[in-house]
Amino acid sequence: MGNCMDKAVPVDHNTSYQSKLGSKSISSSNPSTVKSGSTRSTWTVASYKDSREHPTPRTEGEILSSPNLKAFSLGDLKSASKNFRSDSRIGEGGFGYVFKGWIDEQTLAPSKPGSGMVVAIKKLKPEGFQGHKEWLTEVDYLGQLHHQNLVKLIGYCSDGDNRLLVYEYMPKGSLENHLFRRGADPLPWGIRLKVAIGAARGLSFLHDAENQVIYRDFKASNILLDMEFNAKLSDFGLAKAGPTGDRTHVSTQVMGTRGYAAPEYVATGRLSVKADVYSFGVVLLELLTGRRALDKSKPVSEQNLVDWARPYLGDKCRLYRIMDSKLGGQYPKKGAHAVAGIALQCIRNEGKMRPAMSEVVEKLEQLQDPKYNIVAPQVNTWQTSSSSSGSVPRSPMKAQPSPRRLSGSASPLPAAAAAAAGFPLPGSCRTEQVH
Repeated sequence: MGNCMDKAVPVDHNTSYQSKLGSKSISSSNPSTVKSGSTRSTWTVASYKDSREHPTPRTEGEILSSPNLKAFSLGDLKSASKNFRSDSRIGEGGFGYVFKGWIDEQTLAPSKPGSGMVVAIKKLKPEGFQGHKEWLTEVDYLGQLHHQNLVKLIGYCSDGDNRLLVYEYMPKGSLENHLFRRGADPLPWGIRLKVAIGAARGLSFLHDAENQVIYRDFKASNILLDMEFNAKLSDFGLAKAGPTGDRTHVSTQVMGTRGYAAPEYVATGRLSVKADVYSFGVVLLELLTGRRALDKSKPVSEQNLVDWARPYLGDKCRLYRIMDSKLGGQYPKKGAHAVAGIALQCIRNEGKMRPAMSEVVEKLEQLQDPKYNIVAPQVNTWQTSSSSSGSVPRSPMKAQPSPRRLSGSASPLPAAAAAAAGFPLPGSCRTEQVH
C-alpha cells in the first residue's frame, strides 16, 4: 500500500514478503511538500475537482461481506503465525510487518507450522503510514478481481485497531529483490522476459476490466514471483477506479512512488491508465539495465533511470552500453532491442502517445519467438583445427579479440550469423560501455 499525508512524507519502506524496499513514495496535495530522505522538494499540484464522480462506492459492510474472502479472527492468525514471533517475520515496511503462516487448505483454519498451506500475513502498524482506507481499498479490489497475474487475497482480519491481510505465499519474493539485493543470483534474460509478460498481463486485465482499474503503484517491489517465476501484482492500496463515459482521466491527489510516477500525473493530478503504462516502462528499464528507477548513489546525471537511459533505447549501436552487466552479455540482441523499443514507447512524455497495455502484452509475447532469442554463440577455443596435430591450444583470451578493437576482419561472428542474431555488423558501432 502507499502513503497519504498532507505534509512531508517519510520514506516508504514497503516490502513485499522477502524484500526491504529502498524506493520513496510520493504523496502530494495542493500545494504540498514532499520529503524524500534528506532531499526536500515542493510540488504544486493543480486541484481538478469534477462533479461527475463515479457511482457510489460500496460500503465497508458490503466490501467485508465478500463471499470470496475469509474473515479471520486475530486469534486464528496468531496461531497460524506462531503468535507473530520474530522468526516468522519475512518482511517489514512502513505499513507494518509480513509474517509467514500456515492454514488448513480446506477449512482455512490455522494449522501447525510446516503443515497445511503456507500464507503471507500482512499486519499493519496502528501508527503506520497506511491507514484503514487503503487496507479497505485492497480488500475491495482483491476481493473482486481474480486473475493468474494478480496475487490472491485469501482473507482479512479487522479486530479493534488491528488490520491484517492474508495472501497466498509467493516463495520467490519480489522482483526488486532479484534485481537489486546484494548477493542475489542474476536473473537470466528468459526469466526477465517472462516476468515482464506476466506483469503486463496483470495490468492489461485491470485496464480492460468492465469497471476499469488504475493500479497507480506499479513498481518492482510490488511484483511478486511464485516458484516458477510467474509474476503477480500485489498491494492494491492505491488502486483507483478508472474514468467512465467519455472521460479520459480521473482527478485525484498525487500518490505513488518517485521514479515510477508518470510526469503528467505528478504535474496535474490527472490520472489515467496511461500512468500505469509509464510505470511499466520504467520497470522494463530496470529489467534491461539492472538499475533502480531512482538511485541517489549514482552521479547526478544518472540518478533518474528514465532520463539516463532514454538516449540509448532507440540506438541499436549503443543499447548494449546500458544493459545489465550481470547478464554477462548473455541476452539476445534482437530481443533486447525490441524490449528497449517497447520501453521507449511506454515512457513517452505525452500519455496519449503511449500504447495500451494490451498492445504491450502482444508485443512482448511476440518476443518469445525463437528468432528474437538468438544469443551470441560461445566460441569453443579449445577445439581448434590444429588440435589433431598435437599443437597446444591457444589461450582463450588470445582467441577472442578485445571488443574495443573489433573490426570488420576481426569479428568473432560471420556477418550472416551476426545479422541473423540481431547484431550490428562489425565496424558499424563503437564499443564503449558505461557499466
